[in-house]
Amino acid sequence: MNSPFVSDVPAAEAHAAWREARAAAGCPARVEMIRVPVGEAVGRVTAAPVWAQRSSPAFDSSAMDGIAVRASDTVGASETNPVVVTDFEVVDTGDPLPPGYDAVVMREHVHRTAEGAELHAAVPPYQHVRSIGEDISAAELLLPQGHRLRPVDVAACAAAGVVELAVRRAPVVAIIPTGDEIRPIGSELRPGEILDTNSLMLAAQAREAGCAARVTDVVVDDPDAITTALRAAAENADLVMLIAGSSAGRDDYTARVVASAGSVAVHGVAVRPGHPVVLGTAKGDPATPVLGVPGYPVSAALTFDIFAAPVLAELEGAAPRERPSTTARLARKLPSAFGMDDWVRVRLGRVQDQVVATPLPRGAGVLTSLVRADGLLVVPAGVEGHHAGSEVRVELLRGLSDINRTIVAIGSHDLVLDLAASALRAADPLITLASSNVGSLGGLVALRDGLCHIAGSHLLDPATGEYTLPYVDKLLGDGIAVIRLVHRDQGLIVAPGNPLGLKGIDDLTQPDLRYVNRQRGAGTRALLDYELNQRGIDPATIPGYAREEHTHLAVAAAVAAGRADTGLGILAAARAFNLDFVPVAQEPYDLVLRADDLSNDLLAPLWDLLSRPEFQAEVEALGGYSCAETGRRVR
Repeated sequence: MNSPFVSDVPAAEAHAAWREARAAAGCPARVEMIRVPVGEAVGRVTAAPVWAQRSSPAFDSSAMDGIAVRASDTVGASETNPVVVTDFEVVDTGDPLPPGYDAVVMREHVHRTAEGAELHAAVPPYQHVRSIGEDISAAELLLPQGHRLRPVDVAACAAAGVVELAVRRAPVVAIIPTGDEIRPIGSELRPGEILDTNSLMLAAQAREAGCAARVTDVVVDDPDAITTALRAAAENADLVMLIAGSSAGRDDYTARVVASAGSVAVHGVAVRPGHPVVLGTAKGDPATPVLGVPGYPVSAALTFDIFAAPVLAELEGAAPRERPSTTARLARKLPSAFGMDDWVRVRLGRVQDQVVATPLPRGAGVLTSLVRADGLLVVPAGVEGHHAGSEVRVELLRGLSDINRTIVAIGSHDLVLDLAASALRAADPLITLASSNVGSLGGLVALRDGLCHIAGSHLLDPATGEYTLPYVDKLLGDGIAVIRLVHRDQGLIVAPGNPLGLKGIDDLTQPDLRYVNRQRGAGTRALLDYELNQRGIDPATIPGYAREEHTHLAVAAAVAAGRADTGLGILAAARAFNLDFVPVAQEPYDLVLRADDLSNDLLAPLWDLLSRPEFQAEVEALGGYSCAETGRRVR
């Protein structure tokens, strides 16, 4: 197989082709049935119907503490005409109903007298009596085949006299990491080496799905070595996952290896991320399904969800596990490539009684986008994206109750918001502060459109030299509050020792300098443009002006990695990467919100946090921050 991709097969067709290939190769349709004690069966799938062996309760029993009576002896009893019953027996909850009696009177309704039990109300037959078989009747179907057992299921089985269950054994997933550059977790890395986090993640996903997972040693980029590892793993596994090598690079051997060990059904599926997935089989007795997983972590994680999880459920004879979903409004425009199912990670929160979804970074290598995601949004292959405010369907990764306790912050990036998010969660695990970095202007627009609770802004108006307030007047009008978060130092982030000797904005026109900028709409970009205009400097004369990053930390990371010489950012970001800093300006950073939300209970913990001296001390310890006005309402 020399072609990098067989084709871009639609996901549904890829599933069907793989299913046909597995059947043709003789892969088992189901894993074997085993018998396990009922107490060890939670999470397994029934391999046969479960029939009740006994009734529950197995006898008529009292449902209350009180007395057992004959209902006919209580006829005519009332508050004005009580009846004294002399023939009764005292019973407790769960006691068998004594022979000859057909009702129970609660102890609280019994007035004991010298003559007997005085009742002030008649009782119907079988009041407060649990009849034999009320819960379960002997010989009834308790659970069907193909049912994934829960704690309540095994309890019901035990109550019905079932002590052993026929279930499907846990499928075994073998995971083979490949690559000359891959190193085990805990290794000291040299340049170009990568930790084997994908195996850790995929094994955990398999176990979460109720499977057993086995990870092999890392296999070097050698087709023969990978083929040997694949054949060995397939002998004792129900699914083999080969990590990396599925694309079209020089060392991408997965498709060739799978073809030599068995057959390739599909190479290349019209999904993003996860495009270069390989679906095939390995020969054996019996044959084994093989899934070639892309090496990027987000692609790997979603490949498991899209392809591995359904196959593993099928092997157990169970329906695939489905996450709940909800309808949400998009916080910003979401473009998507036509012709591919686009799986987009989103953060969620409830704003003005509507769930709002903010797309996270799209890169297949951005693992933190999955860490921070509250949901997954699929843009179908025939759709080129959605406009901001569009209503979309989102698969939930967190419960709606958690999402309802999320403060949605959209706008400029600042480390103080990250610090606040951690402090709020430490104080109350039910509170989440979710920040999305789209720039100051994007945050104000999102607030205008009802898509966030607060917008972080430090947007400089070049006409007045004033921050944020002119844009609030222009975009938002009345009914808006502005709370000062911090003052912060902005400057040029440079390598240790400032090797180019930069002294300020005037030096950015050096011909060999590599600048890294912030995105359009960012307050830091506006500050740079203002400073350039004040000096009469044409932005086109700054090498790298068009190169954009979305956070201060990303700018600092580019300088630290040697990919840029400098970029405008905050002192705290420079310190985070042990870089030097050339001051340019001190600016206010504000939180903008609807004035009505000042009394919103959801935001109350944030205002309380900002007022705490210990939090302000943590902020100032980051470097380049002043909390002298933190929490003050400036509008």
